[in-house]
Amino acid sequence: MLESLRGLGYNTAAAIADLIDNSISAEATTIEILFAWQGDRSWIRIIDNGRGMSDSELESAMRLGARDPRNVRKAGDLGRFGMGLKTASFSQARVLTVASRVVAGTKCCLRWDLDDLGGETGSWLLHEGARPGSEPRLEAPCATRSGTVVLWENLDRIVTEGFKPDDFIELSGHVEAHLAMTFHRLLDDGIEVSLNGRAIRGWDPFLTGHPGKALQSVEYKILNAPGVVAQCHVLPHKDLLKSSEFESAAGPSGWTAQQGFYVYRNRRLLLTGGWLGLGERGRRWTRDEPHRLARIRLDIPNSADFDWKINILKSTASVPVRLRGQLVRLASETREVARRVFAHRGRLMTGGGHGAGRLPDVWQSRHSSKGISYGISRDHVLVASILDRAGPLKGDLVSLLRLIEETVPVQRIWLDTSEQNQTPKGEFAAAPAAEIEETLISLYEALVEFRGMAPDEARERLARTHPFDQYPEIVDKIGRNN
Repeated sequence: MLESLRGLGYNTAAAIADLIDNSISAEATTIEILFAWQGDRSWIRIIDNGRGMSDSELESAMRLGARDPRNVRKAGDLGRFGMGLKTASFSQARVLTVASRVVAGTKCCLRWDLDDLGGETGSWLLHEGARPGSEPRLEAPCATRSGTVVLWENLDRIVTEGFKPDDFIELSGHVEAHLAMTFHRLLDDGIEVSLNGRAIRGWDPFLTGHPGKALQSVEYKILNAPGVVAQCHVLPHKDLLKSSEFESAAGPSGWTAQQGFYVYRNRRLLLTGGWLGLGERGRRWTRDEPHRLARIRLDIPNSADFDWKINILKSTASVPVRLRGQLVRLASETREVARRVFAHRGRLMTGGGHGAGRLPDVWQSRHSSKGISYGISRDHVLVASILDRAGPLKGDLVSLLRLIEETVPVQRIWLDTSEQNQTPKGEFAAAPAAEIEETLISLYEALVEFRGMAPDEARERLARTHPFDQYPEIVDKIGRNN
């Protein structure tokens, strides 16, 4: 059975996160993780300064299914099945040693060695003490007032054939990124977690408080679900982020994969991204480019595990049927805002793109029974003025506009955006000031001479129109030298 349980599906990061859950439930405030490379004798250790365990408590903790998952737990307890310590550890190592001490107590130490199970005697040998030669690895917690150390040895699921020191270092990096995401709210609360002597800093998937965000809603209490709270976020477009912010906010899996719901239990992240099987009009939502900026924080209490079908790995959840309507509504609204931000490069456009005092966009989308197409607005002031003054060339200009509309490389733009994980350049990016000024002069003259607009009003309209709103100094001097 134990050999079978090793295949539950833990990766190293998730397994260590399970052990940290136990430390936090034991009221630890400091947790230290050490990856020690010694070839096929490498080992991993997790130390905490929690309340520790007595000899009888440790013996219970080393049993599989040590408690009934249906029992009521403390509100801050992060465990459920009484399996995590064993299944997480055995998924990575064949030898599990746990030493612990309570306040004013003596150290107790027990060890499982899978190589000693199922032998000729068939007995379950739970050893006392560390393996010969491993005692120094357990000394660190004995100097503290109370705490626990978990030691993994014989890392047969990690140090496999061809595994090198660089692979071990890379693995520790993956673990750090996972823990920074999983426990970011608890790290913000003051719990300290370090890996190989370096403090882990939390990764906030929501860029909380960033001024460029299009949406950071209030917290919504979900009806008919005590303790379930949702908060909707739409992150800033890349154009509104520094390059370091953009790379960090992408998360361990990248922008597209990190969109969707983030399910927390007691401020510990259980599920990262995805749309929980929800959708509209008979179709489930998928992770796609237009909605990559949408992220929704969802908090559930630990009493709701069965309703939400939380698994042993704490990696899957299913929305109770009675709550789906509310979450679909919140997610649909968030996705729509995210789509508009993505499409307009960070600008939240009002109906038709005609914001107060702005000029309409040159490009317009057209919806019909045949699908969506994109066209150049003939009512745009510059387009209209040029056509009005075109004379005998008007027909040729209209044909040119039509050709451009019919040959927009939509699929190529989509593929380039997806494959290169960045949006195409535009909006006069890196253009010289003279080029921007030349375009502004043409627009200004069209507004004043063709539309009869007063010079000050024309400049004001241009100053409110994207992307010229990014160049107020150039807009302000247009037409003042005439």
